Amino acid sequence: MPQKEVLPPLQNLVVFESAARLLSFTRAAKEMGTTQPAVSQQVRSLEANLKCQLFSRIYRGVELTESGNKLLLATQKSLQELKLVCDDIRQRPQNNKITVATDFAFASYVLIPKLTEFRNQYQSIFPEMDIRLQTSQAPDVENSGDADIVIVCGANHYQAYDSHQLVIETVLPVCSKALLDGKSIDTLEELLTFPLLKLNENKSKSWLNWDDIAYKHGLTLNGIQPQFESDNYTLLVQAALAGQGVCLAWSPLLNDLIQKDILISFPQFSLTSNNGYHLIFTHTDEKTLLMETFVNWLKGEMKMASRA
Repeated sequence: MPQKEVLPPLQNLVVFESAARLLSFTRAAKEMGTTQPAVSQQVRSLEANLKCQLFSRIYRGVELTESGNKLLLATQKSLQELKLVCDDIRQRPQNNKITVATDFAFASYVLIPKLTEFRNQYQSIFPEMDIRLQTSQAPDVENSGDADIVIVCGANHYQAYDSHQLVIETVLPVCSKALLDGKSIDTLEELLTFPLLKLNENKSKSWLNWDDIAYKHGLTLNGIQPQFESDNYTLLVQAALAGQGVCLAWSPLLNDLIQKDILISFPQFSLTSNNGYHLIFTHTDEKTLLMETFVNWLKGEMKMASRA
C-alpha cells in the first residue's frame, strides 16, 4: 500500500509533537506561530485519522492518553532522525560535476557548441558547475571509467540501465558547394558519380552506410570505391568541407552546417532506422540534480534540432 495512505499528514504530527511535549495547545500555538484553535483542529484531524483519542482534556490543560504517549515517543524519534539527515545534507557540499563520455562527432557538433548556452542558463543554480567530456570513436557503457553519463550511437541494448533515446538515426548525403561546381543533382545515380567519403564501421557497432542508401533506391555500389575512408567522423566531415567528396550526415549533428549553406544536403536521399543516439546513466542511484537538469535540457535541445 502506498505510504501516503498509511501515514497521517506530517504537519499534523509536527503540531501534535509540540502540543504533547508542552502539554498545552496554547503554548504549542505560540511555538508554531499559529492560533490555539488551529492547533486544536490539527489534533482533532490526527485523532480522526488514527481513530483514537490522543489527549484527555483536564482542568486548565490536557494530558496524554496511552496512545498519545506511544505516538509522542515515535514522533520525536522520527523527527529527530529527519533533522539529523537534513542537517547532514545541508552541510554536504553539492556535487556539481558531470563527466560525459561520447563519440567525437556528438562532442564536436552538439555538446561543445551548446555547452556555453547550458552554463549561461544554469550557472546561477549550479555556481560551481564542472562538465567534463571524454571522447572516443566508439564509447562503451561497460567500460566508461568514471563517466556519469554515456552517449552512444547504435541500437538500444541498454535496457538494464536508465537510458533515454535522444534522437533516431537519420542519414542524408552532404557535400560542399565547390564539389558540385554548379551541377544540379536529380537522382542518386548522379550523386554517386562524385567521390564518396566513407565512415568505417566499428566491430561492435553498426550504423547506416552508403550501401543502405543505394539499396533503398534500387542501386548497388559494385565497383564504386570510396575516395576517402576514416574511423573518425570529424575527419570525414572535414574532408567533405574541403570538397573531397560526398559524405553521410547524421541528423541533427550537421544541421547547423547545412542551415548555413556550408554543406549542401540531399534530403530526398535520406534514410532512417530504429537506431539512434542514446543517453545512459552509468549509476542510476548516484544521479544528482545537475545530471537530471543537464539530461532534460539536452533532450529538449535534440528535440528542437530534429524539427529544424
